[in-house]
Amino acid sequence: MVSASTKAVATKSILKPSINLKGHRDIIWSMSYFPDGQRMISGSSDKTARQWDLKAGKEIEEARSVCEGRVWAVAVSRDGRWVATGGGDWNPVAAELKVCEVETGIVKTFKGHSEEISCIDISADNTQLASGSFDKTVRIWNMNTGKLVVGPFKSIGKMGAVRFSPNSKKLAVRLDWGTCLEIWDVQSQKLDAMIGKPGNSLAVSLSPIFWTNKNKTVIAAFEFTTDSESIKQPNIDDDPKMIYEFDASTLETVGAPFEGHGKRVTGLALSFDNALLVSASFDNAIKLWAFESRQLLASFDIKNAHRLVLSPDSRKIA
Repeated sequence: MVSASTKAVATKSILKPSINLKGHRDIIWSMSYFPDGQRMISGSSDKTARQWDLKAGKEIEEARSVCEGRVWAVAVSRDGRWVATGGGDWNPVAAELKVCEVETGIVKTFKGHSEEISCIDISADNTQLASGSFDKTVRIWNMNTGKLVVGPFKSIGKMGAVRFSPNSKKLAVRLDWGTCLEIWDVQSQKLDAMIGKPGNSLAVSLSPIFWTNKNKTVIAAFEFTTDSESIKQPNIDDDPKMIYEFDASTLETVGAPFEGHGKRVTGLALSFDNALLVSASFDNAIKLWAFESRQLLASFDIKNAHRLVLSPDSRKIA
C-alpha cells in the first residue's frame, strides 16, 4: 500500500510504500476496504480471501476464508456488516458465491450460477448483491435471505465487471475483454442500452466500472472494435488501454477519454467524491487523474499491478 504525493502537473511524483502485506501465495484478483479504512479484504488464486489489519500491518488470521476455487472477487458492504466473495474454477467447472456476516461469522452460500463468479457488487443500501459469471448471466440476491430476487439477466458474453447505480435502479455490466458494455434496468429486468460486441476470448478483463454524475454516466476501460475484430483472440497486453466516460442512457461517449497508458488497463479506482481517477496498466504504471478536467496529475512506476483500490479517504492506494 502506498501514499501518493502529487503536484498540480505530473512533473515529479513520489511513491512511498507505507505497508507491505504478505501472506497470499498467488495472484491477488480483487481487494476492498472496510468503510472505516482500518481493514481490507483481498481474494487470490491461492483459494483464500484474507482480511488485513492495516494498523498492525498483518493478516487477521481468524477471519481468513478458505475456498474451493480461486477467489476472483471480494466486496464489503458500505455499513461494514457484510463481506462477499465470488470465484470458482473451470476444471472442474464450479461456481462459489458466499456472503459472511462480519459480526456473527455466519456464512451464506448463494447457488444458481453454473460457472465461475468473476465479479460482484453490493448495493448502496447494503441489501442486495449482484454477481456476474462466466455462464454469461448476472443475478441479484437478497443479502439477508440468500434468495435470488432479480434475474438472471442473460447476456452474450462472459461477465468482467458489474456495478449498481447509486440509486440501485440500474446495473452496468462490462463483458469479456472490455469490448462490450450493457446497462440493465433492475426493476423491469430489461436491457436499456448496449455498445460493442463480445470477443472470442476464454478470459475476461476484471477491471471495474463506476457510476458518476448522479447515475447519469459510467466510467470503464473499453476497446472499440469492428465486426471483424470482435471475433479475434485479444492481445492480453494491449486491450483495452483507453478509459471512457459513457452516457448511461445511450452509451455514447462523454468528453475526452483518459489517454496515456501504453498497454492494457488492469485496474481502475474512483474516489468517493468523484474527484480523482486512478488507473493501473501492464505498461508498469499507475496514473492519477483529475476526473473532471482529465488532467494527468501523476504517474508512478510500478511493475505488474493487476488491481488497485483507493482507501475511503482517497489518501492511500492499495
